[in-house]
Amino acid sequence: MIMPVLFVGHGNPMNAISENEFVGGFRTVAKALPRPRAILCISAHWETAGTMVTAMRHPRTIHDFGGFPPELYKVQYPAQGSPQLADEISSLVTGTDIGSDLQWGLDHGCWSVVKHLFPAADIPVVQLSLDYTKPARFHYDLGRELTALRHSGVLIIGSGNIVHNLGLVDWNNLDTAGFGFDWAMRANTLFRKLIDDRDHDALINYHLLGNDAALAIPTPEHFLPLLHVIALQESDDTLSIFNDKPVAGSLTMTSLHLSR
Repeated sequence: MIMPVLFVGHGNPMNAISENEFVGGFRTVAKALPRPRAILCISAHWETAGTMVTAMRHPRTIHDFGGFPPELYKVQYPAQGSPQLADEISSLVTGTDIGSDLQWGLDHGCWSVVKHLFPAADIPVVQLSLDYTKPARFHYDLGRELTALRHSGVLIIGSGNIVHNLGLVDWNNLDTAGFGFDWAMRANTLFRKLIDDRDHDALINYHLLGNDAALAIPTPEHFLPLLHVIALQESDDTLSIFNDKPVAGSLTMTSLHLSR
């Protein structure tokens, strides 16, 4: 079986414990997912010099944020890791060296979503880092090298946000789904069209897409997981969009489901 691929807009860490339409969207998509042998997550929240993969047997749940209610810090996602999958990835990727990491774990870009997809935490989870020294094309090409994992039972999830500008967030509308600044809506519409048209080169070269895109991607880390995911798109995949709404003015939760 060829596994689906997901890009998820993870948004506010509070989505881990909230009941809202975005959490509902994660759960709806989960119903259509076949059971994977393992999950590989590429999260916006793990940036490294060089590319690393978690290789521990028992990854910790990382609460990599501040200023939230105490109940959020109590959440644990006790999925096992998979040293075997980490070794597979290191062997599979030839375009760069993949280092083994025994310290990181699962950050909130990963567990805050995966806990809604697989609440039993009974599927091994591995994370792949983002090499912040590399350009967008590198991340797309690296995603392409992971294709064989789709054909061997691994669910690959990219986690970020297509539009993500924390500096312009309207904190008074943090929980208002559907509220987006005009530039954010235009950027999201543009990105949606390029995704629908499979214009991957334009998405890789997002810095050429004008001022709206520049505001949407002031730093690349939340956009790069999308490039890993679209690189895995095959000709007979069906693309479904879900959670396609803005929040807080300058973020969008737009998420992708590629499947056969």
